[in-house]
Amino acid sequence: MQKRVDAVCRISDRHTVPAEAQGAKVLEYFAEDVFDIEKMAAHLPKSAYKKLMATINGMQPLDPSIADDVATAMKEWAVSRGATHYTHWFQPLTGGTAEKHDSFLEFSGGKAIFEFSGKTLTVGEPDASSFPSGGLRSTFEARGYTAWDPTSPAFIKRHDNGGTLCIPTIFCSYTGEVLDKKTPLLRSTQVLKKAVVRLMKCFKQPEEPVKVTLGVEQEYFLIDKKFYLQRPDLLQTGRTLYGAPPAKHQQLEDHYFGSIPPRILAFMTDVEKELWRLGIPAKTRHNEVAPAQFELAPIFEELNLAVDHNMLVMEVLRQVADRHGLVCLLHEKPFAGINGSGKHNNWGIAYGKRNLLDPGSNPAENAVFLTVLTAVIHALDAHSDLLRTATSGIGNDHRLGANEAPPAIISMFVGEQLEEVINQIVKGTSTHAKKSASLRIGIDALPPLNRDATDRNRTSPFAFTGNKFEFRAPGSSQSCAEANMILNTIVAEALDALSDKIESFKAKTFNEELQALLKKEIAAHQRVIFNGDGYAKEWVAEATKKRGLPNLTSTPEAIKPLLVKENQKLFERYGVLTKTELESRYEVFREDYERRLEIEGRIALELAKSVIRPVVIKEYLAMGESRGCVAVDAVRQELAKELDAMNASIASLQKALESGEDISQAIGWLRRSIDALEGLVDDSAWPLPKYREMLFIY
Repeated sequence: MQKRVDAVCRISDRHTVPAEAQGAKVLEYFAEDVFDIEKMAAHLPKSAYKKLMATINGMQPLDPSIADDVATAMKEWAVSRGATHYTHWFQPLTGGTAEKHDSFLEFSGGKAIFEFSGKTLTVGEPDASSFPSGGLRSTFEARGYTAWDPTSPAFIKRHDNGGTLCIPTIFCSYTGEVLDKKTPLLRSTQVLKKAVVRLMKCFKQPEEPVKVTLGVEQEYFLIDKKFYLQRPDLLQTGRTLYGAPPAKHQQLEDHYFGSIPPRILAFMTDVEKELWRLGIPAKTRHNEVAPAQFELAPIFEELNLAVDHNMLVMEVLRQVADRHGLVCLLHEKPFAGINGSGKHNNWGIAYGKRNLLDPGSNPAENAVFLTVLTAVIHALDAHSDLLRTATSGIGNDHRLGANEAPPAIISMFVGEQLEEVINQIVKGTSTHAKKSASLRIGIDALPPLNRDATDRNRTSPFAFTGNKFEFRAPGSSQSCAEANMILNTIVAEALDALSDKIESFKAKTFNEELQALLKKEIAAHQRVIFNGDGYAKEWVAEATKKRGLPNLTSTPEAIKPLLVKENQKLFERYGVLTKTELESRYEVFREDYERRLEIEGRIALELAKSVIRPVVIKEYLAMGESRGCVAVDAVRQELAKELDAMNASIASLQKALESGEDISQAIGWLRRSIDALEGLVDDSAWPLPKYREMLFIY
């Protein structure tokens, strides 16, 4: 308890160091540590710049002849910014990022020089057997390759004594198998772009560049580092395995959008400064619903860049928190009984300057919008199991379906107004068309569908929000690459399926045939649309029994769609992932879940046996010296009851760890006993920081 008291006193005495006023300075240093298009133009020969831009804009193969020019320019710029090292920055199947630093230092004629070649820029060779591969690589098969991704700009990561030039790359094995999350994301984006161009040709639209866009809202918790270091469960697993709910947590609804505490605001200011230097357009900051929970949201960017930036956001949050004496918790459920943290994945498609998910204001735009919307409905219904796979993970298992997180059942929210239009198409009726008994696509304009024409639904996993789709199910610690790779691929398939049929339409009857096609498609897949309360028990019964939607409530269930033949054929047909690569991902995700669960079980057991039980026994024995007091005897009996329950749960968890079965359930039973004991043992003796301290003192 003395450590807890000391921590509280030291935190209470802390004075917030005011951050330097930024103002217009932001515009001066925004993206100063990014080798972006402007800097490329300034440092590269014109011919090399032109060829590189063709690669970036068209995702065309890089012209090898410009590699040395780019490498030299990149090195000179980085060194001028204080960098001494470079690294190929990639995203292995760990779900995080990886980097190996090499200095620019070389020797020529006995003299030390800084050198960086085109070959070094474009290809690296990390150890492939030391990363998760799901059996694709053995220990003795170590060779792997990283290859430069020119569509995501290089950047400098700073530290106290300099900086490192980070070059975004893909990662594959010596035999060519994909070992990262970026490669299939890039492939899926290319696939979706081709499908969109094909569809727009059906509508006689001139060819325009396609952009898949993303905005990622990042939720996180902050607690004081002094509390964190006294919680071995947080250190080892990212979540509290024990902790009784405090009298007050989020039930007064007073934290959401509340005034940001000075210490937290200073932290947020420093985070934004770091992000802006990296060209990450951090836009919004606010208190979230749970105490000690916050959110950061950026402006929309191209998908690949947005995913890279979100990985950097998580890293910057952790690093800046440490400098402020805080710890950033990105686990989906660090505290039981209150809101968990998610990552709202706002996905959209632009064709030239036109947002294809904006209903538009004229019949032609309405027809395209409804066709794209129909494709998304089709994709979501046909492959909701795969989207659930993208959100799988031991942390998210604790979050989905609880305290404002969407349920594990994947459904789509479209709002009352758009649902009415969909119903009119299916039924062939209209309450809005002035000259017709039915709403005729491409002829009659839809009723105005303003961006805020409908309410929001926080319980929906996949919600239409006026001009984009918000996929709310991904967890706060997860990479967005997996979810968007799957989303891109399944929507591309649905768009191609529609294009197959539209391409055969006759010009004279185009609108009538399109109307009939969309009616048929929506009717076939309408079951996935649900505008109601996703938390309601009635919805679970309706979704699973009446609608036949999958309800994959745990990670072991949620990753099995990777093994389904039809799903494997889909990814192989589009060249996104092979059957072998999908099976390897299944093995990686399964092993990750099992290993994390075992770690949780072992630290829960250790804490119970060596930290908590000795304190409870000491308390129990001390009460024995006061026998004869009715009140003390009653408390002692209650302590004895919970102590016995804890001992039985310890034995059950030990047995579960030995067998590898029912570990999660055994941890839960042990937690019930220990959380009950927290309310019985003398507060001055309890060894772990409590929820009321961690969530409210910072």
